[in-house]
Amino acid sequence: MDAEYEDSTVHLYSLANYTFGTKEAQYEKDTSVQLRFQRMKEEYQKHGMRRSVEAILLVHEHNITHVLLLQLGTTFFKLPGGELKPGEQYTDGLKRILDNFMGEEEDAAVDWQVDHLVAKWFRPNFEASQYPYVPAHVTKAKEEKRLYIVQLPEKAKFAVPKNYKLVAAPIFELYDNTSGYGPVIAALPHQLSRFSMNYVVS
Repeated sequence: MDAEYEDSTVHLYSLANYTFGTKEAQYEKDTSVQLRFQRMKEEYQKHGMRRSVEAILLVHEHNITHVLLLQLGTTFFKLPGGELKPGEQYTDGLKRILDNFMGEEEDAAVDWQVDHLVAKWFRPNFEASQYPYVPAHVTKAKEEKRLYIVQLPEKAKFAVPKNYKLVAAPIFELYDNTSGYGPVIAALPHQLSRFSMNYVVS
């Protein structure tokens, strides 16, 4: 069962507790934005609305909340996540995607604990615009994206594809910064404000 909206405490461990390595590059299925939306349109005809999921991974540095983001190039940032397979549960799919994209190796797998559903975003058409609601004139969204807090263990080692960089962005840098991070990431400080952050010092 998917985690429900609820107020709760999130335990944040120091950024210094985590080790970051690299592995073979992973590339998007589509070589351009135009091809991505063309594929979305074709899949919509076959399977209906696309379902995707993203992880909010939180750490702290000097008792300030930081969000782990994937950086591609110099200006593009995204939360770890991706598309679900037809019929796949949101939480199961998120664990699969995180294992594939950020896991180091099977014998050192990270225990991804998917805790809280934080937000839903919708793509009304086959284009870039996303909203935290379905516009009134849209009969059915073309994509639904769910964002979950994933409680990290006290210590872990991550391996990120070498064409990406994993960065820790302070939450105050994200707030109201749509131009730098896009609307989904820029909304995180507001959405996370209902949670109590427990900064664990080890």
